[in-house]
Amino acid sequence: MKHSYISTLLAITFVVFSIHIQAQQEEDSTHLEKTNLPKKESVINSDKENYRSNPIEEYNEAYYVLGRLNESIGLPASEYNLQTPQATLEHFIAHARNEKYEEAAYALNFNLFPSNLSKKDAGILAEKLYFVLNQRVKINWSDLSDRPDGQIDISTTTNQAVAGKPRRSIVFGEIDLNNKDVVLRLQRVKFKNYGAFWLISANTVENIEPLYEFYGPRKLDRMMPDWARVEILGMPIWKPVGTLILILLSYFLGKCLIYVFRKLFLKSDKIWVNNISNRLSKPAGITFGILIFYILLNELISFTGSFATTLYAILLIIVIGSITWLIMRLIDFLMVHVAENKIGDTNPEENSEARMMLTYISVARRIVTFVVIIVGASIILSQFRSLEKLGISLLASAGVATVILGIAAQSTLGNIIAGIQIAITRPARIGDTIIIEDDWGYVEDIRFTYMVVRTWDLRRLIVPLKFIISNTFENWSMTSAHQIRPIMLYADYRIDVEKVRKKFKELLEQEESWDKDHPPVVQVVDVTEKAIQIRALCSSKDATHTWDLHCVLREKLVKFISELEDGMHLSKSRVVIKNSPENAEK
Repeated sequence: MKHSYISTLLAITFVVFSIHIQAQQEEDSTHLEKTNLPKKESVINSDKENYRSNPIEEYNEAYYVLGRLNESIGLPASEYNLQTPQATLEHFIAHARNEKYEEAAYALNFNLFPSNLSKKDAGILAEKLYFVLNQRVKINWSDLSDRPDGQIDISTTTNQAVAGKPRRSIVFGEIDLNNKDVVLRLQRVKFKNYGAFWLISANTVENIEPLYEFYGPRKLDRMMPDWARVEILGMPIWKPVGTLILILLSYFLGKCLIYVFRKLFLKSDKIWVNNISNRLSKPAGITFGILIFYILLNELISFTGSFATTLYAILLIIVIGSITWLIMRLIDFLMVHVAENKIGDTNPEENSEARMMLTYISVARRIVTFVVIIVGASIILSQFRSLEKLGISLLASAGVATVILGIAAQSTLGNIIAGIQIAITRPARIGDTIIIEDDWGYVEDIRFTYMVVRTWDLRRLIVPLKFIISNTFENWSMTSAHQIRPIMLYADYRIDVEKVRKKFKELLEQEESWDKDHPPVVQVVDVTEKAIQIRALCSSKDATHTWDLHCVLREKLVKFISELEDGMHLSKSRVVIKNSPENAEK
């Protein structure tokens, strides 16, 4: 357990820094690492200032016509190139990278802010937006048009122009904020007689403060001294060291939880409480340690760029996966506890109610586990918009893909559905005695897609559940475990069957396994050219005892017939030889 726990946390560490090294080669905006970070407090006192409404006067096909524009800081200087979406975002990133935040602010639309917003406040807002972009947004520059009309140039095989409409709004990023998607947009605007140009939209600028509050620098980002900010592989040295410390701290907290769990629950005299310690302490400790690491990392250390996006996504998958694992272990514990303590002995076949309940629990355990896995996977997928878009795209072009997936999953899904049918209709239950294709065995387990049958010679038959639903098989325990078996004997025509009948009754009454539900019956059921066929019927409480009783009685009846009148009545072949008169005279 110790080694598996350590390996889990070390795997997280490896993922963290391998992603960082890879991300250094893919960085799309800028690297931000400095001591004087903007404060968390808003630059606008919302209690005293009134935010202004959006001054859009007209919706032109190619731009938004504004009645006012950034009255507090003025219009951008003519030397600033804001003519295309790409140029505007490059202006913002380049000036913010060089810490010229007031110049970068001219790429923002502050129309939804109070009129007394100062250039200094606008620069702080630009700095905060730059921090958030650098922290969480991977800008895909290839999707940003470098044309004034916002269209993406498309080349064709005939080298002819592709007709399209001008764009006045372009999305360059999306960020989750308290389970709400904040869409980052560039908009083409026109003010008075000035030509149309592109700005980061007023709605995007309005969300800067809450985004910075949520994704802004963590506590340790502000506390670290300059000597700890020396970079290795593009990352300040204190961040990997701090991450390793958090992993060790999380490891020891998880170990402490496991220790406390075991100490508390092992003291109890109740078996089910002790089982909690044995079965749930380890998954609870690992899940707690991973969760603590995720929370501490989010609160204390911030990473930047596309590395941060990938890192937190992977950590979120690990957290949700560990919680799902814990829930699955908890379900297993509850199901096993009920099976072991609330259900009677399922070995006797006459205990049909116990076997029925064990079947329900076995199938329900796997169905619930399957549902938990699906829910966990759905939660993970719901956290990533890119995966949602991928799912929508697959649905939009799902013709061939759906057919292929349907064919591939047909067998698996069919077996899962068959498992539900078996739980409802109960053609076979755990512990039932069945015969499948001439193999006699007992139903040992019913799993997601197959049934395990233990044969009398301890082999295991793996039978798909669809086979159970679709084909004929014998179930000797379906309505009752009680069984009657025939004993088939062959004897000579001259045998007195009444003597055999009396002997059989005498032998049967001596056997303790006879259930006395069916009286001893001996009948002549067939004849051949050499012998008669005698059938004796015996019964017992279940298939196993009936088989044993049948074998014992057959052995004793064979002995009785072979000793009756010195074996005269054993089956025999007769040959009659007649002497001719000529041979007689000789």
